[in-house]
Amino acid sequence: MIKIAVLVSGSGSNLQALIDANLSGQIVGVISNKPEAYALERATKAGIATRVIEHKNYPNRETFDDVMHQQLKDWDVDLVILAGFMRILSAPFVNAWQGKMVNIHPSLLPNYKGMHTHERVLKTGDVWHGCTVHYVTAELDAGQALTQGILKVDLHDNVQSLAARVHVLEHLIYPQAVEWICNGTLQHLDNGQVLYKGQMLEKPIQFCQF
Repeated sequence: MIKIAVLVSGSGSNLQALIDANLSGQIVGVISNKPEAYALERATKAGIATRVIEHKNYPNRETFDDVMHQQLKDWDVDLVILAGFMRILSAPFVNAWQGKMVNIHPSLLPNYKGMHTHERVLKTGDVWHGCTVHYVTAELDAGQALTQGILKVDLHDNVQSLAARVHVLEHLIYPQAVEWICNGTLQHLDNGQVLYKGQMLEKPIQFCQF
C-alpha cells in the first residue's frame, strides 16, 4: 500500500476530499507550516498523524525543507501531495521527490501559471477555465499534467464564484488522480515519462463540468 503525506497551509478542503475518497493508499501524515491551519484538525479527526514545522523558525528555505524531508522519510512516505501548501519548495527538495510529488493548480496548465488565475482568466475573457493535477518539478507549475477539470466561464462569473466552481472540480479530480497513482493506473517511470493504463500519457485526462 502506498504511503501518502499531505502538505498543507490552510483550511484543507482538498485534504478532506482525499480523506473522504477512501483511497487504496494510506495517508500516514499531514505537515503544515502554520500551526493554526484547520487542515490539522481535519487530519486529527481522521486519525492521521500531524506535524507542524513553522518556516519562520528556520534560517532559510533549504533548512526548512530538510526538516520536512526528514519527517517524510521517517513516515516512510511514497507520495507527497501538495494541498494548499503556500511555500515555494527548494530545488533539492523537489529533486529528492521527483516523480513522487503532485500538486493541483487552479488553471488549465500550461495556461496561467502562478498566482491570481481566476482574475487573469476573467480579464482575458477566456471561455474555458478549470484546474490541473500535475507532477511537481523545479520549474513552477511545469511538471507533466495528469488530470484536468474543465468548466465554461459564465457571463455572470466573478472571481469569487469562479474560484468556488473550480474548487468543486478540484475535489473531484485530485482524489481521482491520486487513486490512479495508488493503484498503478498512472505510473511515473524513471526516465520521467508517465504511463496511463500502460500507454504513454500524451495529454491530461480531462473531466468536464458545465
